[in-house]
Amino acid sequence: MSIRVARAGALTTVQDRGRRGWQHDGVPVSGAMDDVAMRTANWLVGNDAGAAVLEATIAGPSLEVDEDTTFAITGADMDARLHGLRIRPWHTVRVRAGETLTLDGARRGCRAYIAVAGGIAVAPTLGSRSTYARAGFGGYHGRPLERGDVLAVGKARSSIRDMRPRGIDVRRLDLNRHTVRLVPGPHWRALTGESRLALAEGRYTLTSGSDRMGFRFAGEPLRLACDVDVLSAGVTTGTMQLPPDGQPIVLMTDRQTTGGYPRIGEIATVDLPILAQLRPGDSIRVEAIPHQEAERLYLARECELDCLRRLLAMPG
Repeated sequence: MSIRVARAGALTTVQDRGRRGWQHDGVPVSGAMDDVAMRTANWLVGNDAGAAVLEATIAGPSLEVDEDTTFAITGADMDARLHGLRIRPWHTVRVRAGETLTLDGARRGCRAYIAVAGGIAVAPTLGSRSTYARAGFGGYHGRPLERGDVLAVGKARSSIRDMRPRGIDVRRLDLNRHTVRLVPGPHWRALTGESRLALAEGRYTLTSGSDRMGFRFAGEPLRLACDVDVLSAGVTTGTMQLPPDGQPIVLMTDRQTTGGYPRIGEIATVDLPILAQLRPGDSIRVEAIPHQEAERLYLARECELDCLRRLLAMPG
């Protein structure tokens, strides 16, 4: 089975859960920006959590299939339609051979995830099918999709006739908050009291200079109370850095592996999907929490997601 790209959308790439084990060689993890939405899309169509999907940003693609199959679309609401009829996000949808699935501009959120039963079957690079476009490898020829591209699809676990319709109430995932939680890092206490207060009570707006490598925010400039000597050190997805202009940067999935700016802290993993769905012009507040609380929140969410996975895997 294959999928033909009739329209590529603004930025549509193949992603999975990332390329792990290569950061010591300077290779970013990459992978889906919203891991919760990606995993859920895969479970809805009977795939493993890490099967390759399409990540659409701001405006989605139009896709034609040559065999009957099952799709699921999660994440941003891009007004998905099948032959002009609106389909429900966060639910399975059966698509017949020759039909076209179309996503338009995002009405809410920023990134949509399109999973197909069997997964997108591009060849793995360094153990992952994720696209790292800056270096031109992974995914489909190392680049965003273009009109006319043809994607192979793996073998589905069940036939389309055996697949029961599935869906979830997205409200249970609590992805609409605009407050994100931060575990203070090595330079948190070097911030002035006014700057810590600005993060907690002010708003920081995502700028158009943001991408999959890092999110740039604009707001009250953050200042250090004293000069600090900073050596380049390891960074991760969610690291909040403070460049000289005082406007914070949060590193995302295509981030570099080391950085030399002061490290204010780490966005709690449980809140990374909230960041992933921000669009330029959206604002957030930042709440500092201890690492024990971040761990508790993460484990609680993973427990909920495991319950969801088990529920979706139950026979109809």
